[in-house]
Parts: sequence; C-alpha cells; structure tokens
Amino acid sequence: MPPITKETALEYHKLNGVPGKISIVPSKPLDTQTDLGLAYTPGVAFPVLEIARDPNLAYEYTDKGNLVAVISNGTAILGLGDRGALASKPVMEGKSVLFKKFADVDSIDIEVDTHDPEKIIQVVELIGKTFGGINLEDIKSPECFYIERELQSRMDIPVFHDDQHGTAIILGAALINALEISGKNIKDIKIVFSGAGAAAIASANHFVKIGVPRENIWMCDIKGLVYKGRKEEMFPEKEIFAQGEHTETLSEVLEGADMFVGLSVANIVTPEMIMRMRQAPVIFAMANPDPEIKFDLAKQTRPDAMIGTGRSDFPNQVNNVLGFPFIFRGALDVRASAINDQMKLAASEALSALAKEPVPAPILKAYGLNHLEFGPDYIVPKPLDNRVCLWEAPAVAKAAMESGVSRITIDLEKYEQQLIDRLKID
Repeated sequence: MPPITKETALEYHKLNGVPGKISIVPSKPLDTQTDLGLAYTPGVAFPVLEIARDPNLAYEYTDKGNLVAVISNGTAILGLGDRGALASKPVMEGKSVLFKKFADVDSIDIEVDTHDPEKIIQVVELIGKTFGGINLEDIKSPECFYIERELQSRMDIPVFHDDQHGTAIILGAALINALEISGKNIKDIKIVFSGAGAAAIASANHFVKIGVPRENIWMCDIKGLVYKGRKEEMFPEKEIFAQGEHTETLSEVLEGADMFVGLSVANIVTPEMIMRMRQAPVIFAMANPDPEIKFDLAKQTRPDAMIGTGRSDFPNQVNNVLGFPFIFRGALDVRASAINDQMKLAASEALSALAKEPVPAPILKAYGLNHLEFGPDYIVPKPLDNRVCLWEAPAVAKAAMESGVSRITIDLEKYEQQLIDRLKID
C-alpha cells in the first residue's frame, strides 16, 4: 500500500473537481413528463396520504427503510480529539461511503454544532422519522452513553453508537476465537484494558455478556487502575468496572493477565510489561495510527502471543467496517426498532464462525497473500472479505426476529440470496 500523505489525502477529497465523498443519485426514472408527474406533483400526493393513514407504509414508499443518519458533534474525532462539528464532516462522509460500499445502505451525515447533550438528543429525535436507523459517531464520553441511551428510549428505530459497539463486537469475535485457539476457559481469564472511554467500556460490557466474569476485567486509564472508591475522572459507566482498593500502574495490573486490550495511546506498553502476562497471551493494541506497543516488538518479545491492532498492515485488524454496515443491513431489512444485545452477540458469533472458513482466492489476492487460515494470525475476518455481509446481516436479522424487535419476518434462506444479488457477490 502506498503511503498516505497529507497531499494525497487532500487531493483525494477534491478529486476530479468534486468536493467530498458522497452524492445523491435518483433510484427511479425521471425522463418523461409522466415520470415527473409520478415523482412529484400530482402523483406524490398518493403516497403522502397512504403514509398519513399508516406510518409504517413509509418503509414501502420511501427510502426510510434503507436510510441511516450518521451523526456527530465532533467532540472525539478519531484520535484527534474535539475539533468541532464541521471538522468531523470528512469522517462522517467516509462513514456514509462505507455504508454504501459494503452493505448498500444509503446514509447522510449530519453534524450537530453543540456540546450540549440535551440539544443533540432534541435534534436527533426531531429528525428521526426520516431514517430507518441512527449511527452516532465521534461523540466523547461520558456524554455519549447518556445520548445513546436516551435516544433509544425515545425512538422506535435503532440508535447505535459505533465508537462503542462496533469495536466491542469485533473484539468479541476475537475473544471467542482466541480462547478456542489457546484452550483457555472464559471463566478463568484475566483481561486488562488500557483506556476507559466509550470503546473500552462497551467492549468490557460485551465481554461480560459473552461470558467473562466482571471481576476478571481490570481497567486502567491515564490515572492508573480504576479502583473502588477512586474519585478522579470517574463516571457511572466506568465505576461498574472498578477493581481493588488502591491505585496500581498498568504494568502492575498486567501481572498474570491473559488478554490486553489497548484503546488508549501509542507506545505506553513495554516489552517488560507484556513479559508479565501468562502463556499464550492475547495482545490487542489498537491505538491508531501507532499502537500501545508496536506489532513487531510485541511479537519479538512474546512469540507465543496472538496480536492484533487497528492497522491494515498487520494481522488481526480490528476494524469497525466489519460491523456497522452489516449490523444495520440486517436491522433495516427486518425493520428493527433497536439494535439490542442479542443482535450484537449474533454479530460477534457470525464473525467468529466466518474466520474458521476457508479463505477464497480473491480475498487472498486483495491482501497480497498466498495462504490464510484460522489460527493465531487470523482470528477475525479481513475487512475486504465480501462474505462478511452474507454471514453477519442474516445473523443480526435472525436475532432481531427472535428477540422481538423486528417489525416484519423474513425468510432467511431467500434473504441470503437477496444479499448476493443486491451486492453483486460472485
């Protein structure tokens, strides 16, 4: 992959004299006077009256059922911090592109220029009828927890904060497969987090739902261990994972750990620290672009480790694009009212299962590889694997139907073929 520089990135975003990365394309013909009359006045009056009579018909006569709003206030943009709502627009447009490219979901970015959680909630609630789902993005913690929770309680469409749950779902798949490879028992493992923001807390909660005892999860932030009774930089969602009675360093907490999850900053983990972990450790250092410990250094120090990062140039990339497009695809296609825990667990399990399947030649070619099979260097699928949608979206749709949040029931066998046709998968 050629290096990504400031110049190449900026040129890409204005390529061919077209600013940005998204556009709106009509889905119906507009070539004749009749087409115009059907698309607008007078023909448009008929679906208006039908939807006024039965709001669910908006799914039949508009793009609502395939339309997601990508919403941010720019307070936690990637690893760049609070750069303002407008500065978040390139990222949100990028999210919209990924929705369309990977799962044929239409989406539009909406940047809300306020730090006030109540105003964000009000804006999203008031425009919510337009969409089949809401993807919250790059909103800082702890406000993000309240915003998502409050919106989901007020709205009858999925509200999904991807910074939390996207990372959690892919890490959940990695955890399931790492345990299978290492032969360790989920009830006995010790997991240490570096970072206690949205992604870390959501991942820890997801691990608990998978079966990790809460008391086996140890969380550290910039102040060290999140311990019981600590007053500095605490909030309720973090307090749930408080362990011990006094402060400890990350190095001390890593003693005897089976898994390290880094969602913090670069180069804070040393070789000496991971030497304190147990045999066959799992090290997911996901700070971007530079992880908590460099991949090569971690591998040299612990050859017995399973190692993952957030980067595409190393094995086991944890990339949210493995989650959100297909989770929303499945949720939208059964007209779900929420994305609940059962759907998130189903997504993790689907990704876990797919990683055990033989990898087709086109995927190997896309990554310049001759061979790839389930094992320490391949415990989650590759983001460019076009089979992900065929495994994950039906699993999510099935879980939605079984858990009672779907508005319609679909035939899952027919649904898989519909996805193949829709996405033009060979």
